[in-house]
Amino acid sequence: MDQMRYFLVPLAVLVSSAILFAQGGGSIAADTKQAYNGVKRNVMTAANKMPDENYSFKPTPEIRSFAQVIDHISDSQMRTCAAVLGEQKTADAASKTSKADVLAALKASFEECDKAYDSLSDTNANDTIKTPRGQRTRLGALVALIVHSSEQFGIMTVYDRLKGIVPTGGE
Repeated sequence: MDQMRYFLVPLAVLVSSAILFAQGGGSIAADTKQAYNGVKRNVMTAANKMPDENYSFKPTPEIRSFAQVIDHISDSQMRTCAAVLGEQKTADAASKTSKADVLAALKASFEECDKAYDSLSDTNANDTIKTPRGQRTRLGALVALIVHSSEQFGIMTVYDRLKGIVPTGGE
């Protein structure tokens, strides 16, 4: 009986994976966009949760304020997503300090990135593009941006905790 279980469990996992893959998953572009949408949701929720008076908060004097962390995300997204779309846009979020201004810049960067991620296809994923960081594939630039924004979201959660706010996903 144990031998049968060692055969049937992996077989069930394999069959389940094949069924899920056949149901519309398995696209590099779709999987990348799904990851981006998760990061977008987390960053926007965290940015909205922090009260305006805490946007200038710095855990220590030498590091970025909460607003500056979000500004950094916005600027990185605007530059990278514009490059994916074959454009060059000036990133100017670094000058924003109020919650309203910071959120407006963040939303604008996500709007640009929505277009960039929508433009990604399995066919063009390996196309080489010029980014602020040099030549990359379209997919490489967009995945690197997901990683970068996820790292910055992790930093935002520390600021939340220090201000007594339960971070996004920690509810």
